[in-house]
Amino acid sequence: MRRLITTLAILFVVIVAGMTALVLLVNPNDFRNYMVQQVEQRSGYQLRLEGDLRWHVWPQLSILAGRMSVTAPGAQQPMVLAENMRLDVHLFPLLSHQLSVKQVMLKNAVIRLTPESEAQQPADAPVGPTNSTPPEPVKGWTFDISNLEVADSLLIWRQPQGEEINFRDLNLSLRQDSRREAMLSLATRVSRDQRELQLSLDGEMNVANYPQRVSGTVKSLSWQLQGPDLPAAGLQGKGSLQAEWLNDSQRFSLQNVALTLGDSQLNGAISGKLGNATAVTIDMRSPHLDLDALSGLNSQTSASPGASVATAFSRAPVIAEPTSYDHPLNSLNAALKLQVDTLRWHGMDMQQVALDAQNHQGNIALNTLSGRVGEGTFSLPGTLNLHQQSVAVALRPTLQNIALAPLLQAFALPPTLDGQLTLTGNMSGEGLSVVDFHRRWRGEAEVALDSARIIGMNFQQLVQRAVARNSDRVSSGDEAGNSNETRLDKLQAQATLKDGLITLKNLQGGASGFRLGGAGEIDMLRRQCDIHFGVQVTSGWKGDNDLIATLQQTAVPLHIYGGWDNLQYNLKVDQLLRQKLESQIKSRLDEWSQRNQKNVTPEKAPQ
Repeated sequence: MRRLITTLAILFVVIVAGMTALVLLVNPNDFRNYMVQQVEQRSGYQLRLEGDLRWHVWPQLSILAGRMSVTAPGAQQPMVLAENMRLDVHLFPLLSHQLSVKQVMLKNAVIRLTPESEAQQPADAPVGPTNSTPPEPVKGWTFDISNLEVADSLLIWRQPQGEEINFRDLNLSLRQDSRREAMLSLATRVSRDQRELQLSLDGEMNVANYPQRVSGTVKSLSWQLQGPDLPAAGLQGKGSLQAEWLNDSQRFSLQNVALTLGDSQLNGAISGKLGNATAVTIDMRSPHLDLDALSGLNSQTSASPGASVATAFSRAPVIAEPTSYDHPLNSLNAALKLQVDTLRWHGMDMQQVALDAQNHQGNIALNTLSGRVGEGTFSLPGTLNLHQQSVAVALRPTLQNIALAPLLQAFALPPTLDGQLTLTGNMSGEGLSVVDFHRRWRGEAEVALDSARIIGMNFQQLVQRAVARNSDRVSSGDEAGNSNETRLDKLQAQATLKDGLITLKNLQGGASGFRLGGAGEIDMLRRQCDIHFGVQVTSGWKGDNDLIATLQQTAVPLHIYGGWDNLQYNLKVDQLLRQKLESQIKSRLDEWSQRNQKNVTPEKAPQ
């Protein structure tokens, strides 16, 4: 055992002595010009090293450099600018005074992928004849490094005429084998519009044809988005995909995309072309998509009734309205096809939702937006205009047999009405939120409600009891019952929406035993209503047959008004009965007068 320890100690001393001698004999600055020439010969890029190079022995033999930069030919800004660079080198090639780099590490680097950092043709470059064969494109930077580490760095990415996106705290690990198949690990964050996206991924890349073609597989992708108008816990997700990039045509393809966002899933493909005319095609399918969970609405509804909405969302601070507005979709063309088996929105469960939309630089055509809700169907074709601060919307809704109560709840309207809704109309406005619908939408529609229920008031019962209280000649039967709602076979109206005010005209409905008509208004901003009904009860009366016959032919005025939480009503039964009584008395007096005039014999005049 003692001999083994002695042998290892001697070997360690020899290695240390050899490395020390090597460090003393070989000056790393001798390789400065070699590295600059190799980078320029292979790519045309200019490598610049500031300060002296120095050795770093433990735990890895390395060359340390200070500030460095890599600049493309004719570029206005360097593509890579780093405060520190470390080159891990092989030991034995140094014995013959050769440099063999096995890993490059950059720290506090700034990587620019912008038009200013791209290679530029010199202004005085000769121009060949128009009919001559175009020269072959200059080969780009070939990645020949086995291992690359980038730590605590910044990636700046911007397409021509596009906005700049900064990827901060960039940590990248790239390991490449002899077949130029690379293992990639990446972690970064993006801050924009007061929101922060944290992103990390692990995958594989094939760079054999780099930079003309790069393909790879993202085995694990995780992200978290936090910021204003998002749930307090943020949005989190995982995913995987296969990707391909074609540099000559600036095209990309994402296949076998599988994303998980909480309880929601998305699968499909994304492809497109970058550049001056950016175009994207998205074809996705989802077995389940919960928009309430993604928007934080579940957290809001599960909170206590007195809790503020701010507990579910973090709100952006109030800032001055910008003088100009440019939506990201205004600079690209896109096509979206989405199939969702089950979708949840504002508490409503929808099935077989289909979306087919086309975006042309901010003008979106909703060719198809349809689905099922229970036994009913809906279709919402229309257009969206993104060239202003608030999205301009125009829809042509068609609803068939949709349960009304959940729809009223989704749009924050009082749940005092229920039934199977059928609607056809035209609507337009600004903004896509429920608040925007209350304040800045307009439109008109034909509305019909089958198996309607007016919850909280039994119109037939109200009229019969009011008449019975004001007259002892009639009493109400048992047809109305003690139910606290009005049931109608059908209720229909013409509805007009203008800046939060719903106007109802030609309101008509009926059921066995009574009919009603009317008109009125519903104020969504003030949460009030003002509707005048005429209720005609045709059955359920007992008592004076003449008065019953009169009541069966009379529409009793019923006024519903006040706030949604405390509705009031007014029945003018006493005035109606008085008018009917006066009318009957006058009619009977007229009849008696006519009979008496016929019975009176005129006297003969004296001769």
